[in-house]
Amino acid sequence: MNTDPIHQATRRHFFGDCAMGLGSIALTSLLSGSPAHGAATAADPLAPQKPHLKPRAKNVIYLFMAGGPSQLELFDHKPKLNELNGETIPQSFIEGKRFAFMNSSHSPKLLGSRSSFAQHGQAGTSISHLLPHTASVADELCVLRSCATSLFNHAPAKLFMNTGSGQFGRPSIGSWVTYGIGSESRDLPGFVVLQSGPRGPRGGAVNWGSGFLPTTYQGVPLRGQGEPILSLSNPPGIGAADQRTTIDAIRALNLKRLESTGDAEIQTRINAYEMAYRMQSSAPELIDISGETQATLDLYGVDPKTPSFARNCLLARRLVERGTRFVQLYHTNWDSHGGTGETLEKDFPQRCAEIDRGCAALVRDLKSRGLLEDTLVIWGGEFGRTPMGENREFTGRNHHIDAFTMWFAGGGTKPGITVGSTDELGFNAVEDRAHVHDIHATLLHLLGIDHKQLTFRFQGRDFRLTDVHGEVIHKILA
Repeated sequence: MNTDPIHQATRRHFFGDCAMGLGSIALTSLLSGSPAHGAATAADPLAPQKPHLKPRAKNVIYLFMAGGPSQLELFDHKPKLNELNGETIPQSFIEGKRFAFMNSSHSPKLLGSRSSFAQHGQAGTSISHLLPHTASVADELCVLRSCATSLFNHAPAKLFMNTGSGQFGRPSIGSWVTYGIGSESRDLPGFVVLQSGPRGPRGGAVNWGSGFLPTTYQGVPLRGQGEPILSLSNPPGIGAADQRTTIDAIRALNLKRLESTGDAEIQTRINAYEMAYRMQSSAPELIDISGETQATLDLYGVDPKTPSFARNCLLARRLVERGTRFVQLYHTNWDSHGGTGETLEKDFPQRCAEIDRGCAALVRDLKSRGLLEDTLVIWGGEFGRTPMGENREFTGRNHHIDAFTMWFAGGGTKPGITVGSTDELGFNAVEDRAHVHDIHATLLHLLGIDHKQLTFRFQGRDFRLTDVHGEVIHKILA
């Protein structure tokens, strides 16, 4: 009996306790030369699957603001905090609390918002002057002001927001989604990652890794310019006809071996070669935006020759048009402690300007093309920021896990509403608290997946994205 835990894991799928083939067609499998462990049949592991429930969304675009954007400068207007600026925060708020770079026993002082706020849209959604473009689509947004998480340092908090655990080795949200319901794209990966900003997010690739799931479900980073994926193009002197001949010859040899051994991993390798061959034309076509109208480029504020968050937003729309199930955009650096490059006065407004137009354009563009109804757009970071300031060279705020803001658009969420609230200082979520596990449960629910049934057996237990927690946030559903 095969006791390999990954082999055993492939024997359980969330649609029932039946054996299911989990071959790997991910490009990484092709390049590394290693198929996924436990592949059992020749079935396409990324073929669309029937969900548990009637889905409200088909695709997800997750705009991840890496570093923890300050909700108190963007969405959570607190006049009382401004009134008490410079005063010591009451000890009752911080007693027993832990912060990344702040000792609660030192009685830190409150810091009023560095932004002005106005009400926007028919519902009067309160949004900062730093996000004028986002404010213009307020009637499409569902703003959730009462988010909470469990970890207060960047790398583990990012991991927690992306995998439901602060431990390495757990599958990311996009991996769980493509494992559960597959992808409608035959020529591009089901889970794609796009990055912008001065550096990558802390934690790196583990944020979009597949953990103990087969590698075919991990996120595939695409580059916005040049070769979309390194090592994807043919070597010099090898043309398309030569490539096709080579793949056909390898396929014939593999089929002969498959017939004699019955080893489904061989069929997995065939699938990997075929996917990579198709991507040699589909990936360059994806990032070639020369066919987009000038009006569309102007909407996003895209310079066709320059990589940017806005360009990645446009590529995200192109990806969901082509059937990719889960697209995640990371933009750094939203860390705002008040040190060099992390000030609320200068650097934070710059971060806002880098993403504001692209976010609003994405929502508008999806809606104008009839895609917003089926596409869930999510905006947020790994945690929020404290109402207290930090004693640095310039003005900043510390990491905060008890209250922060995210927004959603389309994909079955209720537009033009604000859900949840915090106390008068913005320290604690006091109404409709939404923990990360609840957000994950709701995301899966919108895709038609029951988070309690999406499981994978590994090392003797059934794992799921929400662990043993999570409740659907019904107030944000349309």
